Amino acid sequence: MRHLLTGLSAIVLLAYPFAIYYGIDKFGLSILGATLAVFFVLRIFTASRTKLKEFKQLAIISGLIGITLIVLGILFRSKGWLLFYPVAVNACMLMVFASSLKQPQTIIERLARLQEPDLPQSGIDYTRKVTQVWCLFFLFNGITALYTCFLPIEIWTLYNGLISYLLIGVLFAAEWLVRQFVRKD
Repeated sequence: MRHLLTGLSAIVLLAYPFAIYYGIDKFGLSILGATLAVFFVLRIFTASRTKLKEFKQLAIISGLIGITLIVLGILFRSKGWLLFYPVAVNACMLMVFASSLKQPQTIIERLARLQEPDLPQSGIDYTRKVTQVWCLFFLFNGITALYTCFLPIEIWTLYNGLISYLLIGVLFAAEWLVRQFVRKD
């Protein structure tokens, strides 16, 4: 049951921009906000399933931020507050990845070691560079998400609900291809 709740929570939160776009006019801010708040609470309670403590903290913090934005939106009767959730998630991701650059093992290295515990020095160096690339991505994506908060809701939804996910997919694919070449050397 817990796996189902974790998966359901993840799917709904990935679809967050579309929920905002379609749900505000159809259900109103209060009903949509309450529904989304349930999924943010689920995210918080299922955070313990995550292997890395930083991702557990990220799930809890992003859930609390989501709930806070919903409360502010309902309190001030403005859907605009809900548009800042993707900005907050990118800022949190940037903080997690950037702070790991100051640690002996970056977050990417720790993820890599889950599959390859005896990571060679070249792999350690590579994961540090990949972590830096992800930091740049989260900075760019967060700034763009912030910019879209002041544009029509259709553009906000298109970027935060589709384009940003496509960019993440492209970055994952590009990194995988680069890793294949780096491993051959």
